[in-house]
This record gives sequence, C-alpha cells and structure tokens, in this order.
Amino acid sequence: MATPLTASKLVQVLRAEGLTVHEVRNWRRHNRNAKGPYGPMNGVMIHHTVTSGTSSSVALCYEGHANLPGPLCHGVIDKKGEVHLVGNGRANHAGLGDSDVLRAVVNETKLPHDNAADTDGNRHFYGFECINLGDGKDPWPQVQKEAIEKVAAAICRAHGWSERSVIGHKEWQPGKVDPRGFTMDGMRARIADRLAGHGGDKGGKDPEPTPKPKPKTEYEPFPGGGFFHVGRSHPMITMMGHRLMAESCSRYESGPGPEWTEADRTSYAAWQHKLGFKGKDADGIPGKVSWDLLKVPKTRR
Repeated sequence: MATPLTASKLVQVLRAEGLTVHEVRNWRRHNRNAKGPYGPMNGVMIHHTVTSGTSSSVALCYEGHANLPGPLCHGVIDKKGEVHLVGNGRANHAGLGDSDVLRAVVNETKLPHDNAADTDGNRHFYGFECINLGDGKDPWPQVQKEAIEKVAAAICRAHGWSERSVIGHKEWQPGKVDPRGFTMDGMRARIADRLAGHGGDKGGKDPEPTPKPKPKTEYEPFPGGGFFHVGRSHPMITMMGHRLMAESCSRYESGPGPEWTEADRTSYAAWQHKLGFKGKDADGIPGKVSWDLLKVPKTRR
C-alpha cells in the first residue's frame, strides 16, 4: 500500500529509468477523482489499446469516449518505446476485478485465477495502455516491451514493490485478454531482472521465470555532498566522469581526471537535469539520489 506518486515524481522516476516521457496537454490535473477514491496504490496494470497509430491512440486514452470518459489510463506506451502521460489520479482503466487477486498483489504472492468482479481496480492500480491491436498478429517491438519493463520497474522501485505488484488486465477482470502477445510471467521476470540491477532485454525472447545469477557489480556509496569541492583529488572522481560521459552528460574538454573541477560540476549538473531535477537540486554537487542512480563502479585503491 502506498500514497500515489505526484505528477512531478512520476515524471522523475520514469526518466531516471531511461524512458522518453511526453506530457500530454493538461494531464497533471486530468483525472476521475470526483467519481471515486484514488489510493492507496497497490500495483501497476498493463493493457493493450486495440488501436494503431500513436496520435489517435494517445488522444483516445486522454479523452475517452461517450461510454467511458477519459483518462483511460495514466500513460500510453507507443511502439517506439516512448511514454505519453495522459492522466494523474483516478483513471478508467481497470474496472471491477477480483478481490483475491488484489490480496495476492498486496501480499506479493502467486496470483489466483480471476473469477470475480467485486473490487474497484481504478482506485488501486496505475494503468498503462500499450499500443497494439491485440489480435495476436500485431508485433510487439523489443523497444516497446523494454519500455513496459522500465515503466513497471520505475514505479515498483519508487514504492519498494517487487515484480509481483505488476499484473495484466487479463489477470484482474474475468473475460479480459489484454495484454495479448507476450506472457505476464515473462514480463515479470524481466522486471525482476531490472530491479535486481540488470537490463531485461533477452534478444527478443521472454526470459526464463528464474534468471540465472549474474556477478554483482559493486558501486561507490555516496560520500556526502561535502566530499566534492575544489582541491579534492580521488580516483572515484575519474570514474564518476566516465559514467557521466557514458550518460551523454559530458562537459569535459580533455576527459575526466581525479581532481574535482568546474567541468566535473557542470557535467554532473547535466546529469541532474537529465533526471528532472531543477534549481538548487541541479547545481552540479552530487546528492544521494542522483549519485545512486549514476551507479559509479567501485575503484581499486
């Protein structure tokens, strides 16, 4: 159980996961909160749109239709793997579902078969519509499946949930078939892999439910903001610079070195801006959140 993420926080965590995020119209104040409660949040629900075309699909999910007003979800994931945010708050996406399924999601245990429609899912789930016809023939590009993985992992990471907090609409409401074209068990395995610190791309195939163990990379712990000042020299600063270059945040003219310089500060500020930080939170002095997300490998001393 968790308090819903604010609009700003949702954008921040999605971009921190490496996603391209588009903010659609008045999405930050677009919701169905007047029609019922929103929260506490318990999980993420994945759907397919039964439509094609990004612009028309996003417009439909924002506006809804005569029988079901929008927003119809919180975000739309297109075939390029980009996320279009259309709602912030209660959205018409989940409908009534099985209370036993909700209990399993809350407890993060194996899902039972959905055989009842007695619980308001719009209150408890973030919803993401993925552009696909859902006919079993329309392909799912790898970048789109990777984006689904990243979206779900970002929200799970923000709330401290595991992959078991992510379900498909077909696992919630009897009679639903979405998402069709990949298995939710396979997607949950990808999400678990990402939450463990690894990417979930398996070359076009869903991974095995139990991924093989991988060597654990050790990262430098945050040394505190006071560590970074003129006159400081440390191999960790060089490693930080290489990571900033890998994230396309380099402002170096001749490459990073062990001494803290203005080029380090401006490069780190670019990283903070990339994560969505602004003002004094993007002054180029590392903070714990941005440092942990940068994942600076441990240096040999």
